[in-house]
This record gives sequence, C-alpha cells and structure tokens, in this order.
Amino acid sequence: MKYAALLTNDAADVERWKSMSEDEAKAARELEMPKWNALFAEIAPYVRFGAELDEPSAAKTVRVRGGEVVVTDGPYAETKELIGGLFVFECDDLDQAIVLAEKIPLVHRGSVELRPLVENPVPEEQVPAAS
Repeated sequence: MKYAALLTNDAADVERWKSMSEDEAKAARELEMPKWNALFAEIAPYVRFGAELDEPSAAKTVRVRGGEVVVTDGPYAETKELIGGLFVFECDDLDQAIVLAEKIPLVHRGSVELRPLVENPVPEEQVPAAS
C-alpha cells in the first residue's frame, strides 16, 4: 500500500530559520543534515517519491469562481503549520508507514501526516504516449 507522508513545520520554526544569519543557518544545517542523511539511507527501499517544497510565499492558489479563474499568492489557508515536503512510501501496512514516519527528524518539532493514496487506474486511452 502507498502512503503520502506530508511533512509539516511549525510556522514559527520556519520564521526562526528565515531570521538566522548565513553563519547561523549553515551551523544549524550542519547539525541537522546528518540526521536526514541517515534517514534517507534507512528508508530508501520504501520511498517512491520525495521532495522538499519551496517557501509558502512562492505558492499560488488557483480557484474557479463563477467561471472566472482566480489566482492568489501564497498557500491556500492561513495556518500555524506549513507543509514543507512529502514522501510517498510503499509499505506492507499502516504500521510500517508509522514506523517510517517516526524516524523523520522533523517529527520532533513538527509533524508527519500519513494518508493512504487512492490509486484509481487511468484508462489506457487517456495515458499520454511516451516521447
């Protein structure tokens, strides 16, 4: 079964990182990255996709209202937690996905939301041809 693991950061933590000097941010990354590199090595057999997301300020939200396309800057909602990245795990079951989520360093100051992926097959005639 596949699970999306949505990695959330506390908005205050994101602001703290943004307010660091270049030297402070470098030192903080040097402390943090070994944890992430160890995680990547351990979870690699289960990860089907992973990505860090850009800043919320780079987001655009698209809505259609009354037939008009409305594009606004920023995330879709005001929140105290910001989605900072995601993984797609392929696991035997939810228990295995939880074990993987517990290992993500962010879980100690943010959270990891696990959500089963609903896999609906795309009819063959709708699959784009490979180029």
